[in-house]
Amino acid sequence: MRVGLFIPCYIDAFEPEVGIATLELLRRFDLDVTYPFDQTCCGQPMVNTGCHAEAAATEALFVRNFSGFDYVVAPSGSCTHQVREHMTAIPQTPDVVAVRERTYELVEFLHDVLKADAFPWAEFPHRISYHNNCNALRGIGHARPSELHARFYSKPLDLLANVRGIEVVELARPDECCGFGGTFCVFEPAVSAKMGHDKVRDHARAGAEYVVSADSSCMMHQRGSAERLGLPLKFIHIAQVLNGAAA
Repeated sequence: MRVGLFIPCYIDAFEPEVGIATLELLRRFDLDVTYPFDQTCCGQPMVNTGCHAEAAATEALFVRNFSGFDYVVAPSGSCTHQVREHMTAIPQTPDVVAVRERTYELVEFLHDVLKADAFPWAEFPHRISYHNNCNALRGIGHARPSELHARFYSKPLDLLANVRGIEVVELARPDECCGFGGTFCVFEPAVSAKMGHDKVRDHARAGAEYVVSADSSCMMHQRGSAERLGLPLKFIHIAQVLNGAAA
């Protein structure tokens, strides 16, 4: 299985350790993983602000970088959702359609494609709460949104249940947005900050030591909110936990 590794631009710039953990984790499953060095962005910032036409060159570069792989895997639900649902600024050629269909977020790739049910190298003896990124939750189906009266499921919690020593605490409002919202936090900073403060207070009230998520963007926003409120929360990407990070 040939896998193209897509590391979102914000992870590359601010949390490269998440990209490294994703690469190491995928290679633990004996996959042929390649990181195309010419990759940049998926185009999400432009599309979030309504600048669809301006995303065309970025989208075309993405397709050139990731054509020919069996799967494209990214440690970001929001970027995966962008590629699968909104990469429409360029003509939908067979190559474009194939890349979009084969792009998976890390959790769903492990859960749905590899059907991973053991991480013998992973131990995380901490009390954690899990943050569902909105795009991952409702866009690509990471878990059941609370507004739907359907059977409960959670792909990230299924994976984390295989990590030794981990204890998951339940939030009062587990799938409420944290307020990051891509460019939303720039255009509506006061609303975004209030939502972030509400979210991290929920984590703290639940007794979490660490907040785990599949999206570094949300965690960066929440980390800033926690620091401003003086809450002793720590934040870590699920790729790092599943790859064996101890803290």
